[in-house]
Amino acid sequence: MRTITLGKTGISVPQNAFGALPIQRISKEEAVKLLREAYDGGMRLFDTARAYSDSEEKVGEAFKGMRDKVIITTKTAAKTPDEFWKDLETSLKMLQTDYIDVYQFHCVPQCFKPGDGTGMYECMLEAKKQGKIRHIGITAHKIGIAEEIVESGLYETLQFPFSYLSSEREEKLVRSCKEANMGYLCMKALAGGLINNFKAASAYLYQFDNVLPIWGVQKKLELKEWLSLFDKTYDMDDEIAAFVEKERKELSGEFCRGCGYCSPCTVGISIRDCARMSLMVRRAPSDVWLNEENQALMARIPDCINCGACLKRCPYGLNIPELLKKNYADYQDILAGRVSAGSEGRTFVK
Repeated sequence: MRTITLGKTGISVPQNAFGALPIQRISKEEAVKLLREAYDGGMRLFDTARAYSDSEEKVGEAFKGMRDKVIITTKTAAKTPDEFWKDLETSLKMLQTDYIDVYQFHCVPQCFKPGDGTGMYECMLEAKKQGKIRHIGITAHKIGIAEEIVESGLYETLQFPFSYLSSEREEKLVRSCKEANMGYLCMKALAGGLINNFKAASAYLYQFDNVLPIWGVQKKLELKEWLSLFDKTYDMDDEIAAFVEKERKELSGEFCRGCGYCSPCTVGISIRDCARMSLMVRRAPSDVWLNEENQALMARIPDCINCGACLKRCPYGLNIPELLKKNYADYQDILAGRVSAGSEGRTFVK
């Protein structure tokens, strides 16, 4: 397993990090056990956020008494200085620490800069001066904003979606970060669950020696999968390259990454689930996606009133109402047996 340095931060960790968003869905006891197993298995960087409900609290409990042995990165979605300081103090308390290794602006609507009138970047500088944070980072979902962030030279790390479904423009962003000596934290390496082959996913990312994948982990089986990479990593050989090319053709065009930023829906449609349901049906065991609960979710799609609220919030600029309609029609065809559902599911390490 390669050790990489996150640009000018000087932080060096194995190229295999823990994404703590999913642990908000499990008990505190389960989460703490999972986090400690990740540490024992070799992971050293743990990424969370104030927005991930009780995730910070669970991370703090897992690593109390061993703060100097782990790198903790978290985020604030604050849009005002008052919100920034409130989030920072809450994060420090939940994480049971007096400093955060990398503090990140979360899913930014703009590249915060000194003197832009928001006061947000100045907050980061003051927090660093006070020793409450050690490095200034930022996360984005829109490529144009991400490019502006790199060009600004103001941030030490960028967190952005990256996977083998990414475009050439996104690959260029990775290279730009390396040239700028800026750490690259990779989110959505599995494209919100659409990528189900961990060998191909990791082999693609490990071509880039400045990319740190942050794998979202909720189950022990998932953790075992990512920890296995400490013993054996995979290269982009001809077989994997052919598989990736096939996947890119199959998943080309508009698809939902499942980030959830479009919510809440005006009429209560579960957009995150419904906008990618037909793809998930084809790429995972059908009994999971065709159960009564998911059928009920999909049955809400015709309630869409085309208000446009989700369009304004989608970081990928997707035409969500149209995507919902396509998923609904395809899903109905699958239920009626007019087309086949998938059956492969996720490829786990045994």
